[in-house]
Amino acid sequence: MVIPVVFCVGYRKVPSLCYRSCSTYVRRMRYLSELKEDDVACRQAYSSGSFVLFHNLSPFLQQKGKMFSALKINAPEMKRILQKFSQSERQMEDSMLVGCSEECTPYFALDLGSLERAALESELGGSFADLRKAFVRLEEEDTTLIFLAQALLRWHNNHQYCGKTGQPTEKNLAGSKRVCHGSETIYYPQMSPVVITLVSDGSRCLLVRQASFPRGMYSALSGFCDVGETLEETVRREVAEEVGLEVESLWYSASQHWPFPNSTLMIGCHAMVCSQQSQISINQQELEAAKWFSLEEVEQALGRGPIPSQDKDDGLSFWVPPKQAIAHKLLQEWVKKQSIRAA
Repeated sequence: MVIPVVFCVGYRKVPSLCYRSCSTYVRRMRYLSELKEDDVACRQAYSSGSFVLFHNLSPFLQQKGKMFSALKINAPEMKRILQKFSQSERQMEDSMLVGCSEECTPYFALDLGSLERAALESELGGSFADLRKAFVRLEEEDTTLIFLAQALLRWHNNHQYCGKTGQPTEKNLAGSKRVCHGSETIYYPQMSPVVITLVSDGSRCLLVRQASFPRGMYSALSGFCDVGETLEETVRREVAEEVGLEVESLWYSASQHWPFPNSTLMIGCHAMVCSQQSQISINQQELEAAKWFSLEEVEQALGRGPIPSQDKDDGLSFWVPPKQAIAHKLLQEWVKKQSIRAA
């Protein structure tokens, strides 16, 4: 069977030449590239940078109404905090470069897991939060920064020794790589590719539950890409393995960095299966449940957003991932397409 594959990149308006000449994007990217490659420049940037703090990979957040935001601490304040807790200013060199502002103020992430958590929280006026629980209420402008920071900190924590020599590796100041000086091997942070696929039979979409999901939450089907697989092969295999359906066509939507469990690249796709062969056969080792949902049910779920856990998971009061997750975007796209077809 020939599987037609359509890669559909969303519409993007190209800025005018005047706007592009004034844009700071190129300047910021080149500035970050310089800091990643030049330890001297990176060390100098500490004095003008801002720091986001973690404690054993839990980000420090401050509550603003119902939302959380990341506290960005300037360099003088960062030095004061380190001094108060009897830490050397050189500990700033343990930080990771994670971005910069429009004005090219560099952002660094620093994990202070060796210090007393409660004392730090009291000093800073906030709390170190479990990112899995807090990201639903994290300010959108901080989501990418915190996701990247946690992923980079975790990667460095897990790659302190060389796989060839067993000797300790050393990070460059920016944290963009680690080097084994015994073998001169350079290690770069990596992401694992994961497909997340919203399956449809034309009039309904298929959503699934894993046992680890909060009660009542359903999402799009997802799975890691195997070595040697193409994106298309992964989608077909995952759909076949997990729900026993065969994909007829698929198309790409968008991608998203996801820090769980260990820095993944979520590759969002839509897949179509034959409506005459839409009987679900669940792989119970992978899934707890899988159900077809109508347009009306999905629209209701998107409208009410994340809701508290339900005592009874009857499929009518289900909820879907929040708007920060790519599964939410896939559902919105599916609803829009269904609405256009019905018009």
